[in-house]
Amino acid sequence: MKEWYQKTSEEALTELQATREGLTEEKARALLAEKGENALQEGKKKKVWQVFLEQFCDLLVIILIAAAVISMFSGNLESTIVIIAVIIMNAVLGTVQHQKAEKSLDSLKSMSAPTAKVMRGGRKTEIPSREVVPGDILLLEAGDLVVADGRILNNYSLQVNESSLTGESTNVDKTEGVLEGEMPLADRTNMVYSGSLVTYGRAVAVVTDTGMGTEIGRIAGLMNATQEKRTPLQVSLDNFSKKLAVVIMIISALVFILGLYRQMPVLDSLMFAVALAVAAIPEALSSIVTIVQAMGTQKMARENAIIKQLKAVESLGCVSVICSDKTGTLTQNKMTVQQIYIDGKVLKPEELDLKQQLHRYLLYNAILTNDSSLVDGKGIGDPTEYALLEMARKANAQDEVLREVMPRVEEIPFDSDRKLMSTKYLLHGQPTVLTKGALDVLLPRCTKIRDSEEIRPMAEADREQILHQNLMFSENGLRVLAFGYKEVEHSDELSLESENDYIFLGLISMIDPPREESRLAVADAKRAGIRPVMITGDHKITATAIAKQIGIFEEGDLAVTGTELDAMTDAQLDEKIAQISVYARVSPENKIRIVDAWQRRGNIVSMTGDGVNDAPALKKADIGVAMGITGTEVSKDAASMILADDNFATIIKAVANGRNVYRNIKNAIQFLLSGNMAAILAVLYTSLLALPVPFAPVHLLFINLLTDSLPALAIGMEPPEKDLLSQKPRDPKEGILSGKFMLRLLLQGGLISVCVIAAFYIGLNTQGAAVASTMAFATLTLARLFHGFNCRSEHSIFRLGFKGNWYSLGAFAAGALLLACVIFLPFLHGLFEVADLTGAQMGLVLLLAVIPTAVIQLVKFVKEH
Repeated sequence: MKEWYQKTSEEALTELQATREGLTEEKARALLAEKGENALQEGKKKKVWQVFLEQFCDLLVIILIAAAVISMFSGNLESTIVIIAVIIMNAVLGTVQHQKAEKSLDSLKSMSAPTAKVMRGGRKTEIPSREVVPGDILLLEAGDLVVADGRILNNYSLQVNESSLTGESTNVDKTEGVLEGEMPLADRTNMVYSGSLVTYGRAVAVVTDTGMGTEIGRIAGLMNATQEKRTPLQVSLDNFSKKLAVVIMIISALVFILGLYRQMPVLDSLMFAVALAVAAIPEALSSIVTIVQAMGTQKMARENAIIKQLKAVESLGCVSVICSDKTGTLTQNKMTVQQIYIDGKVLKPEELDLKQQLHRYLLYNAILTNDSSLVDGKGIGDPTEYALLEMARKANAQDEVLREVMPRVEEIPFDSDRKLMSTKYLLHGQPTVLTKGALDVLLPRCTKIRDSEEIRPMAEADREQILHQNLMFSENGLRVLAFGYKEVEHSDELSLESENDYIFLGLISMIDPPREESRLAVADAKRAGIRPVMITGDHKITATAIAKQIGIFEEGDLAVTGTELDAMTDAQLDEKIAQISVYARVSPENKIRIVDAWQRRGNIVSMTGDGVNDAPALKKADIGVAMGITGTEVSKDAASMILADDNFATIIKAVANGRNVYRNIKNAIQFLLSGNMAAILAVLYTSLLALPVPFAPVHLLFINLLTDSLPALAIGMEPPEKDLLSQKPRDPKEGILSGKFMLRLLLQGGLISVCVIAAFYIGLNTQGAAVASTMAFATLTLARLFHGFNCRSEHSIFRLGFKGNWYSLGAFAAGALLLACVIFLPFLHGLFEVADLTGAQMGLVLLLAVIPTAVIQLVKFVKEH
């Protein structure tokens, strides 16, 4: 049986039951149902029960299980039930969170899925790549990702990068003829393969295989699933938790020995020591960090910043330089014709008049020397080309009708070396070559010029006037296309040699205008201590003009081309880099060098990109940011963040969110550790002074597992503060647990423990150990709940208020309600080992619990004023 590359195009179409007009929608739907979606199958996902069981493999959970076993053997069945209930609840929460993360990942994949241009029922249309089926007619052009395997039907100088399949980095020239004999993949020049990139030219191909049937699908079937990496912050916190665990184990062992020395029963002493260990270790920390990060990524997703790697959330808070692409990120990515130079005058698009033959010829050229189309107001193809179609429609030219009645006879596609595109048509029965391209290439090939009166030889004054007008357009950041034509004989074939002796028609200038929000976003970036830098493949003059409009380029700044950058040594670049705001006409190597230079200065660099050639720089940057709309799959794979709207302003929002997520995590850690320190200090104090134990094991479990997690999560939900973008970027080398941070933990934990010990002494001196323990437990629980308000921010509650974070009030209310149930419901007294308290004692508990928060808030208030 013949392979696809050994078949003629007609044989391939016949076998696939397809036509060059494409499949009908009904047949496409039937094939999609039969063949399945055009997507690679993923590795086996874990079952829900597997995820659930994995929740019990954590060291801290094992300690809890040990505590439950010890509690059971000591005859304290109630504590065992509480501990087991808490463990199961945590496992259920962990499983739910995992399932939510899976759904988020699926959502991300659907958002970043590529699209394909196909013929359906004789009409060009754009569909999601997963809906492509065998028999679809695929329309390929430079910049497209090939989404399925296909046999080429018509080839127009197509070149494809197939490195993802063959490992060959050079582009492959494609053909449309039949290939004889057995051919290795790299030599099948009449085929295109899924995952490869069109780098030049265009082609029409019929889809032969989709999904796992493609060549890349076969490779995917052999690949093993990749393991998820833990983020730097998680690794740092895990290391801290391990060190903390060692310290706590030593303290617990000391408490256990002291208990035995004071002749406590062995099981009771052991149970208390284990409970202290459980209370001291912030086992909720890891899940809270993950949840806060997940909430941050969901918030960013709602604001069009799709975070692929959680570490990007942490790094975003440190970004100090953003190297941004111009097109589509800082601009609208919608070329718009601004002004037209024709007949020695400058006109707007709507001023073109179809009744004038000169204007009509320019419009013919703009419409016919053009491979894009406008479908339902949406441009398909090259943005420059469909800007020309929009211009034609403003002049009331019927582009679809013109193309229908005037088929293209021959063409020479656009070439980045020639900078020209030429087509041949029969205009009024006369074979005519229409050409558009760069003025510096087309003008020297023009020997005549047409005005409203006549066609005449081009004079030197004409050339000077055209060049002057081109300079005026360029200085305003406008991209200029020149248009010319010539009449030829029927027998003349269109070739590179025939691209001469043109009649000059005019210039069309266009611009991709800046996004309205770009100027404000750049100002926000500068206020946040972030240096915005524009990197573009566009001309230096155009790039600088746009950069000035949006505030990136200021007086005294420099603009540098890729060629000028190549001429600099690393030392020269290091010396000038702080002044360079715009890089124009850059290569992929230039981008890596720019990132390197900023990183050598100790900066955390974010780099945006959308093309395959951007991938190395995206990987090199600390935060690679790919474009969700225009970005290639290669760039999205290399990036750690995807902009669903391709908007620079979204990066600034993401930076603010990243700073806020890090701040909230740090505040949650402060809350957990300062509260735990209060419990440890109280237990150590009573143990060393041979006083009765201040807490029953079940008290510590109640505080740590039921009343701590909600306030910590509420702190993680704190919205960004207005001054967040006024602060300098965070130093990435600065750890969370700095000396200042540890001092604050000690002071706050010590303050709470003093009030807890005071409550304990009051109870001990009036009614004995049981009441003392209950008062200490109630004071510590309430004090920690109040302390949640302190840890929301550096600012006082008077400045913050509660409107911004109702979760903090909800967490406090839920914790207080749980405590009230334990204290006031008699049937829970035995389970939680508490005694009845009088109204006066509860009043003292409330007063002592409020004192630490009152002191901390007073200090903050004084600092603010």
